[in-house]
Amino acid sequence: MYTYPVQGRQGRETAGTTTRPTTGDLDAATSVFVRARPGLLRIAGRIVGNANEAEDVIQEAWLRWQGTDRTLVLNPSALLRTTTSRLALNVVQSAWRRRESCASPWLPELLDDRVTPETVAEQRDAVEAAVLLLMETLTPSQRAAYVLREGFGYPYGRISEVLRLSIANARQQVTRAQQRLATGHCRRPVDSVAHRRLVQAFLAAARSGDLAGLERVLSEAGSDVDGRS
Repeated sequence: MYTYPVQGRQGRETAGTTTRPTTGDLDAATSVFVRARPGLLRIAGRIVGNANEAEDVIQEAWLRWQGTDRTLVLNPSALLRTTTSRLALNVVQSAWRRRESCASPWLPELLDDRVTPETVAEQRDAVEAAVLLLMETLTPSQRAAYVLREGFGYPYGRISEVLRLSIANARQQVTRAQQRLATGHCRRPVDSVAHRRLVQAFLAAARSGDLAGLERVLSEAGSDVDGRS
């Protein structure tokens, strides 16, 4: 099998084989991947927080790209960013399950408005993947408490005010969220409109530091549930 040469640790082996592509097709695939690689490495690094593991993610993304029917791909860069985000989140969840670290799905930092359009796209893809995982895995109350605590450093007193919970219940929601993420709890369908709304609120809060909109979206989503798992 043709292997894309990357720096760092040896990439993971993957089971199974794919139809051997032509030399010209591999050259074209390599060219696309090489151009995208710096941005993919930034995405993986933001999510896993470890340079060696980020390199492993990139190697796995390359192997996936090799096995993709690229004649059906309209936007290679977008597909590679999405693939990288999902692979990196899988690494984070595996770390949770092995109890190797307190890793959590990447949540946005305050962003620099001076970044390039390409970097903005990378950041958005990473946020979209992380938010999707949280929405698939957690209840609205768990998700809200977890995002405010782990993503934006809210004290439990403020979380209890935003979500109209007792402080003890706010703590419990975060703990349950961590447990669900650690065990790979069953996935639930995600409404695309709700997903887009939460992603937009995330990004707005991360870029401007104004958390009122994010608080509103999270509290509204959790207002019709009692916070039970």
